[in-house]
Amino acid sequence: MSYRTNKAQQNLLNQFLAEHGVQLSEETLDKLYQFADLVVDTKEFGNLISAKDSEKFLSRHIADSLVPFVFLGKSVSTQDDTKRWADMGAGAGCPVFPLAIAMPNVQFYAVEPRHMRVNFMQMVKEKLHLDNLTVVGKRFETSGLTDLDFISCRALSTFENDWERAQVGLKKGGTFVTLKSYNNIVHLENDPNVRIQQYTLPEEEQVYALVTRGNNE
Repeated sequence: MSYRTNKAQQNLLNQFLAEHGVQLSEETLDKLYQFADLVVDTKEFGNLISAKDSEKFLSRHIADSLVPFVFLGKSVSTQDDTKRWADMGAGAGCPVFPLAIAMPNVQFYAVEPRHMRVNFMQMVKEKLHLDNLTVVGKRFETSGLTDLDFISCRALSTFENDWERAQVGLKKGGTFVTLKSYNNIVHLENDPNVRIQQYTLPEEEQVYALVTRGNNE
C-alpha cells in the first residue's frame, strides 16, 4: 500500500505534528508521502530499510526526521538570509529529505559516501524537484563544505564523535543538531554547552532526544 493512501500512518504523523503545534500544507505532506514510497518501494539501490520499518515509515522515520523542524524550524525559516545545512551520513535520506521538503528556503546538503545511497538520493531529488538540496557523494570530512549554519546527523555515532566530525564545517555561531536515543546522551544532561529536548514517537515507548550544541569557538 502506498503511503499516499495509508490513512492510519498519515494520521499518526499528523497527530504527532499537531501535538507540537505544527501543521504542514497538503503539498508538503504529499511530498513526504512520495518520499516514503520511494524509500520503501525502490529496490534497485539495495535494501534501504527493513521490512518491519517499512510498515511504519511515516510514524517512525518521517516523524523522527521532522523533529529538528518541529523544534527549530520557525527560528530557521524566519531568518532573512539563506541558511546552509549539511547532514552527515545521510544514508537513504533521513532526516535531510524530510527537512528539505519542510523548509524549502534552506539550502541542504545530503553528505553520504556510499555509492548506491548517493545514486538513490540523486534519483529522489530529481523526482521530487528538490532544488534546495544537493547530494554530495563523499565523507563529510572530505566534502569541502565549510561555513555551515547547521550540521546534523541521525544516530550516526556517539555525540562526542559526531560533534568532533562536525567541527571542520561548522561556522562560528553555527549549530550542531543530532537525534539520539535518550539513554545514549543522558550523561550530557549537566553539560552547559548542550541543549536536550526529549520526545517520543507515535506508538513507541522509547524516549528520544534532540541534542543541539552551538559552535562558539
